[in-house]
This record gives sequence, C-alpha cells and structure tokens, in this order.
Amino acid sequence: MLNRQPGVIVAKLRLTEPAPTSAQALKVHPGRDWFTVLSGAVTLVLGDRRIVVETGQAAEFSTMIPHAFGAHGGPAEALGILDQDGRRTHLRSLPEEGDP
Repeated sequence: MLNRQPGVIVAKLRLTEPAPTSAQALKVHPGRDWFTVLSGAVTLVLGDRRIVVETGQAAEFSTMIPHAFGAHGGPAEALGILDQDGRRTHLRSLPEEGDP
C-alpha cells in the first residue's frame, strides 16, 4: 500500500480513446489528480489547454479545473493516484470500497 489515507487508490489506467474535444465532456470534482505515463502518451485537457504528457513524465493538477485525459497517438498506460471523488469520476466501473 502506497498511502494509508482512506479512499485514496493507486490505479493502472489503460487509455485507448483520445481525450474529448467538447467542453461539456470535461469533469470537475474536489481534490487533486496525479498520474505518470508508463507507456505511450496522454493528452491532458485542463480548461482551454491541451498538454501532451509523454512516457516517464507526470502531471498533477487541481480537479476544480475542468479536465479530461485520453490516449495521444495510440494506446497509453498510466499510473494514477486518485482520491474518492477522482475514483468516482474517472473509474466508474470499479466498485466502491465496502461494496460486494
């Protein structure tokens, strides 16, 4: 376990779809997100900015800024640290803690 703070998880993300292009697809939630790119490249959208995060690079940002991320130029893998709000927003398919 990397962090004993309740509700914080480390997740390996496999991204195959590009980052959304519409402002309506951007998410906002309390907290901060952090990820590092393990392979490929990830497009991070922060408000009006589009930032390409390459293999070996990391990004951290306030999640109160409208944001989204996706693969850039092909599949990518990233390792992310997400709090409970980030988990709900970005990993909807995972069960919540305490769920069967």
